[in-house]
Amino acid sequence: MRAPRLILSVTAAVAVACAPADQGTRPSNQVDGVDCKKENLATLTPGKITFGTDQPVYEPWFVDDDPTNGKGFESAVAYALAEELGYTREDVVWTRVPFNAAIQPGRKTYDADINEFSITEERKQAVDFSAPYYDVDQVAITLESSEAASVKTLAELKSVKIGAQVGTTSFDAAQRLQPEQDVAVYNTNDDAKAALRAGQIDALVVDLPTAFYITSAELEDGVVIGQIPAGDGKPEQFGIVLDKGSALTACVSTAVENLRANGTLAKVEQEWLASASTAPELK
Repeated sequence: MRAPRLILSVTAAVAVACAPADQGTRPSNQVDGVDCKKENLATLTPGKITFGTDQPVYEPWFVDDDPTNGKGFESAVAYALAEELGYTREDVVWTRVPFNAAIQPGRKTYDADINEFSITEERKQAVDFSAPYYDVDQVAITLESSEAASVKTLAELKSVKIGAQVGTTSFDAAQRLQPEQDVAVYNTNDDAKAALRAGQIDALVVDLPTAFYITSAELEDGVVIGQIPAGDGKPEQFGIVLDKGSALTACVSTAVENLRANGTLAKVEQEWLASASTAPELK
């Protein structure tokens, strides 16, 4: 993903839900009586905070596969989180960690990993999650030339060949649609897009902002089919991943909640992400 960023509006509901707190009230940054500032945080490198993310990473989450530039929703959230914890931009270090490796048990090469990780009970067995920083929907996309372009219902979507990236909740959503079939699985979304172009699959399942970016900036004849309802009716949420039992988890969660309360998350979302209102929910 190398095209210029997209700046699209968010729904009024999101704006209201993330409205700034009263100007005279600053959220507390204390956890168990300890101030969540860098001098009190046991990070991998004292005085620094190391964020992990995959390689490559894509718009609108990151721009130009460069998490250090502060561009893209998750890069901007990471730098805002670091500032909330008392780190300067120069204090932020990035390391690349494959998506699946980041949520496996074992010693971590990062303090916190931000890479569209949906919070699930299964993943919580191996890693910690921060408070959620984004509510997300899963969406099916296709090409105008594909038979899937005429799909209007979940029943119709179940009858076409679907693919998704391995280890993601997009893949889980695809499997919910086609439990009796083999969903095509790909190591990256780039591989999945190539399969879509080649006609090896009819539809690709990705998260909503990624769907808007792919169909508007990467596929000349790409179209959004519609949103796929959550399996349990609960919203899917992204959280920052930390080592299981990390001493940083509570402070990172507190910082995320502060960014929500002071309007920062809403502001960053308005700048980088697209509105779910333009993608119909399939029934």
